[in-house]
Amino acid sequence: MRTFLLLFLSLILIGCIGVPKGVVPVKNFDETKYLGKWYEIARLDHSFERGLSRVTAEYELRSDGGIKVVNRGFSVAENRWKEADGKAYFVKASNEGYLKVSFFGPFYGSYIVFDLDKENYQYAFVSGQNTSYLWLLSRTPTISKEVIERFITKSKALGFDTNSLIFVEQN
Repeated sequence: MRTFLLLFLSLILIGCIGVPKGVVPVKNFDETKYLGKWYEIARLDHSFERGLSRVTAEYELRSDGGIKVVNRGFSVAENRWKEADGKAYFVKASNEGYLKVSFFGPFYGSYIVFDLDKENYQYAFVSGQNTSYLWLLSRTPTISKEVIERFITKSKALGFDTNSLIFVEQN
């Protein structure tokens, strides 16, 4: 029974770091260029960011080789900032945009960079383990309409519900 329980829990945890069908992590990913502050431009709704505006994510190297993650957003309803600290590690190679991230102890979810401004790292298209998780990130609080259109077109083709995108207020 104990072996079955461990196997079951392992399968659940592994399932959380999967990749949605058709989503391919970027290659030649440069983690040092990716570090720093990103603004959330658009996302699909989920409970841990519901109602938040001015959402940002900051990434910095950890001493154990991972990446420290700090997500921050403002709750208008509560009139206060909310912050979540996490950690991320590469699932395969450090030059592939496929990481696992945890904000809650031993539980990890996928963080897959599937499109990126590879020259200047000014925008990133990110998904989670399935098509319920999607983000458009930018180094600045605003981004060009061309990048937004490209994000929507590519994400829709991959099966994401782009009609449900939330465009995040960054003022």
